[in-house]
Amino acid sequence: MGRKADWDWERVVPMLGRDGGTGRSPDYAPLHHVRAYWDGLRGADLIPRRRLIEPHGLRDALAHVFLVERIAPGLARFRLAGTHLTQLMGMEVRGMPLSALLDPVSRDGAGVLVEAVFSGPSVVELALESDRGLARPAMQGRMILLPVSDDDGVCNRALGCLVTEGDIGRGPRRFAITRQRTETVRPRAPAPKAKPAPAFAEDARSFAPPAPILFPAPLSPAPRAAAPAPRPPRGKPQLRLVVRNDD
Repeated sequence: MGRKADWDWERVVPMLGRDGGTGRSPDYAPLHHVRAYWDGLRGADLIPRRRLIEPHGLRDALAHVFLVERIAPGLARFRLAGTHLTQLMGMEVRGMPLSALLDPVSRDGAGVLVEAVFSGPSVVELALESDRGLARPAMQGRMILLPVSDDDGVCNRALGCLVTEGDIGRGPRRFAITRQRTETVRPRAPAPKAKPAPAFAEDARSFAPPAPILFPAPLSPAPRAAAPAPRPPRGKPQLRLVVRNDD
C-alpha cells in the first residue's frame, strides 16, 4: 500500500464524515454497507485485494471505516482510520494497535479473534460496551473485521468498521467485548452455466419435402368377357358369288 493512497484516504475522510462529532449513529447501517462493499469486491477470489478498496466506494460509511495491518500473530495496527475512531480515542489512531480500542480484560481474547481474521481467513463481528464514568455516559458499539489480501494474495490486511451508540463524552473510550461471532470465509459456489442458445440454423431435414402418402390404388373393374360374334341368320346366305363373262 503506497503512501499516496494513505494521504488520498486521509483527505476524503473528514470531507465525508457525517457524525458531526456527536458519536451518535441512528443504526448500524454502515456495518452492512461495508460488508456488502467487501463482498462485492471478492469476485472469483476468496477475499478481495487491498488495491481494489477505494474511499468513494465506502463514502456512506467512511467516518466509521478503518484499515489494519497484521504485524505479528494476533496483533494488528491501524493504517487508516475514519474520524469517528479519532473522536472516540481523543487522538489520531493511525499507527496504534487495534487493541488500543479495548479494555485490558478483552485484549487477550481479541488477539485470538484478530488472528482468526488473517489465518482463517474469517469475518469477525463484535458487540462492544464501554464502561460508564465521569463525563463518560453509557455507550455500546458494533465492530466488523473483514480479511483483505495484498497483491501477492497474502492475507495481511483487514477492512473494519466501528459504529457506536451514545455520547462520546471524555475520551479515550475503550470497550469490552460482550459478544462475538466468527464466520470462516468460503469460496463462492460457481454460477450455473447458461445453456448455449441454439444456432440460427434449421435442421436440413426440416426443409425436405414430406414423404408422399401412399393410398391403395383403386380397384380396376374385372375384365368383361368378349361378346360372342353374332351368328348369321339361317336361310339364304348373305353373300353370293357373281360371275361376269363380258370379256
